Amino acid sequence: MQCTLCASDARPFAQVDGRDYFRCPCCQLTFEHPDRLPGPDEEKGQYDLHDNRPDDPGYRRFLAQLADPLCEQLSPGAKGLDFGCGPGPALAAMMTERGYPCGTWDPIYARDKTRLSAQYDFVTCTEVIEHLHQPAREWAWFAGHVRPGGWLGLMTRWLTDDDAFARWHYRRDPTHVCFWQPATFAWLAATQGWELHLTGNPVVLMRKRP
Repeated sequence: MQCTLCASDARPFAQVDGRDYFRCPCCQLTFEHPDRLPGPDEEKGQYDLHDNRPDDPGYRRFLAQLADPLCEQLSPGAKGLDFGCGPGPALAAMMTERGYPCGTWDPIYARDKTRLSAQYDFVTCTEVIEHLHQPAREWAWFAGHVRPGGWLGLMTRWLTDDDAFARWHYRRDPTHVCFWQPATFAWLAATQGWELHLTGNPVVLMRKRP
């Protein structure tokens, strides 16, 4: 089995609820068997269940876990993109309100592909990378479209306890197909030229080296 992030040979990790998972010994990504990934209709059906309204104070507090430390690092007027913004692009609104203009892109809800051709001072990606079927593709895009010295802000719940994996609530979402841990982000930083800042589970900030 080839790792979907670094293409190394991965090893069987777990079989739970009829789902087969693998672990890469190189980058430490844990991922579901590529032949058993959910289709577009199943994914959209799951996403449509989310009630993530831009004016919801609770949702804004959740996103502030990323917005607060990221804004501390940005230069005035920095421009960004919320990658995988979903149907309720609250984070883009929050960043824009704070003086950092932020556009949106999503393969289902905001398919303006012109947004993918630009470069940005920052890119946010909240509750997205656990859904990626081909994470190497998205990470190549991050590497090419965050400006040197710019920032990538990620939110995803880290996998920290292998023994609890089978009963982990995050695993049970049928659209969550790859799981990340600090060692994975450290591998990406070392191989792609990022500076890694682990602010605490589930937030990761990565600065592209100038």
